[in-house]
Amino acid sequence: MLKDVYDLVVIGGGINGVGIARDAAGRGLSVLLCEKGDLAEGTSSRSGKLIHGGLRYLEHYEFRLVREALKEREVLLQAAPHIVWPMRFVLPHGGGQRPAWLLRLGLFLYDHLYLRRHLPGSRSLDLARAPEGAPLQKHYRKAFEYSDCWVEDARLVVLNALDAAARGARVLPRTACVAARREEGLWRIELQEQGGARHRVSARSLVNAAGPWVDQVLAGVLGRSGPKRVRLVRGSHIVVRKHYAGSQAYLFQNDDRRVIFVNPYEGDYLLIGTTDIPHEEGPERVEVSRAEVTYLCGVVNRWFERQIGPEDVLYSFSGVRPLYDDSRENPSAVTRDYVFDLEAGEGAPLLSIFGGKITTYRKLAEAALQRLRPFHPSMGGAWTANVPLPGGDLPGANFDAFLAELRQRRPWLPEKMAHRLARAYGTRVEELLGGAERMEDLGRHFGGGLTEREVDYLREREWAITAEDILWRRSKLGMHLAPAEQARLIEWLEAGGDRQQRAGA
Repeated sequence: MLKDVYDLVVIGGGINGVGIARDAAGRGLSVLLCEKGDLAEGTSSRSGKLIHGGLRYLEHYEFRLVREALKEREVLLQAAPHIVWPMRFVLPHGGGQRPAWLLRLGLFLYDHLYLRRHLPGSRSLDLARAPEGAPLQKHYRKAFEYSDCWVEDARLVVLNALDAAARGARVLPRTACVAARREEGLWRIELQEQGGARHRVSARSLVNAAGPWVDQVLAGVLGRSGPKRVRLVRGSHIVVRKHYAGSQAYLFQNDDRRVIFVNPYEGDYLLIGTTDIPHEEGPERVEVSRAEVTYLCGVVNRWFERQIGPEDVLYSFSGVRPLYDDSRENPSAVTRDYVFDLEAGEGAPLLSIFGGKITTYRKLAEAALQRLRPFHPSMGGAWTANVPLPGGDLPGANFDAFLAELRQRRPWLPEKMAHRLARAYGTRVEELLGGAERMEDLGRHFGGGLTEREVDYLREREWAITAEDILWRRSKLGMHLAPAEQARLIEWLEAGGDRQQRAGA
């Protein structure tokens, strides 16, 4: 049952929306979040999956953004050590690229703009001797190595939504905001579920965190006219088989001064990206172009000994970044910082969010609520910096020790499956496994370590409904299940009927 009046309604179930909902609920506000699709269905599940300071942003003198991102890197390593972990990046140097002295200077700033507590600093590598040089073409002799972090991006969204719900927020995926108007000092809001049911609620404040759809919400839902303020930039990634030893990632420079990441992905693969292409179509229509695939393969082939082509691409995805339009001609130079537009007419504020990056979503949420504080003077203070996300309360934030204890408690779990479950759920894995004492207790096995018990858990506790929700957002098991196995999961879900259950209901 929905309340009649909420302190805050948030439109958008991407990382910014759920971050704001979680923070606001923890400050004592009554919160409702609506998302027209699944959580993280848009940009937030199609990122480069990195928590990073943004080394290349230093070239554009965005020192505040880089420092804030480096600080958040440390915060998230402690808040969610199951889904955020360190990675080392190898940046080889070749002729015609940024000079070595500039790279050294940039890495020095990267190491010292914020105090590092958990990550080693940068260093130089002799590629003729270092094992990291083995996959590279032999004429490259020098490289630099530095630290950043990996993140399971869609799970980061879900964990924020779970915590928001645990603190009293209503989280409504597959529920669109179709109309909102100010009346008598409140927002009168109409919501529509995908099944057709409509609901009316009121809110003292409204946040438009619709990401690439932020302008569409302003015009179509809120009836606001004005200049376009979001610039859509498409970022595409490709996935190929991993062909080198070691856990290191690579950062390759290209002649157009863009950089491309090559990151180990799901154990057996490499995730290569990203592009920066102006996206002129609607956010719903986004896919990797043949030219982008050729471009990414070409950059990689300039550095790696082993060459790849479009025929080696096993999977690809593309996301639309909703950057604030600062009128720069080069998409790669457009700021990744976030910008707020606060309209406080008739006492019922509207806060629209433009831009931002996954690394700084928590700070964005704090800043958003600071802008709304005059309208909610009794709300609590900032609190999220030192509170773990669900499952992130690992003793000492030590994932390896936690995994070892899990394997000792549940020796019957296959090694790969235990590792994946520990990564996905952290301390919540015990809630998922319950009293199971053998694999058979987990029910049907769909492949890739996915069991009936886990599927039920995702549907009952994490708002998952479809096979796509389960295989590509709550997990990346779509990379590991054969087409026939995926088809059997779809058949099983359809046979089970629509058991849509909402966490926090």
